[in-house]
Amino acid sequence: MQQGLFGDESVAQNCIFCKIIAGKAPAHILYRDEQVLSFLDISPVSAGHTLIIPLKHHDNLFTLSGEEMTAVALHAKRLAPIIKRVSKAEGLAIHQLNGRAAGQTVFHYHMHLIPSHHGGPKLIHGRRPAAPSALAEIAADIRQALTKG
Repeated sequence: MQQGLFGDESVAQNCIFCKIIAGKAPAHILYRDEQVLSFLDISPVSAGHTLIIPLKHHDNLFTLSGEEMTAVALHAKRLAPIIKRVSKAEGLAIHQLNGRAAGQTVFHYHMHLIPSHHGGPKLIHGRRPAAPSALAEIAADIRQALTKG
């Protein structure tokens, strides 16, 4: 476990993302390798809102290694055009927050990939959970597109 630079965020023992990695919490997983995991946000801003995390717990960017940062960024580069296409988005926002003051709510480093539409909300966090069936459907579409390349 890494100690965060902001004092009280080091909560790996209760981290929901660590539980997802360990298979102890449900998630609509899109991709996993030896360094990163991507899955749908359960309270998306828009359909296809995805989170990418390193498998090793880091509270924030400040303790993340260069190798882990590169793995997250490379996966985002691969996944972003697929999410944009599958969600029929007109754009794609990429966000990453560090510390409570910046708006971080889960203290395991993560990157948001949020499909955007003209006139749609410009938020980072959704306000209500999506229907499980809708999440399952878009997750299946994204996974299928990932396997096709």
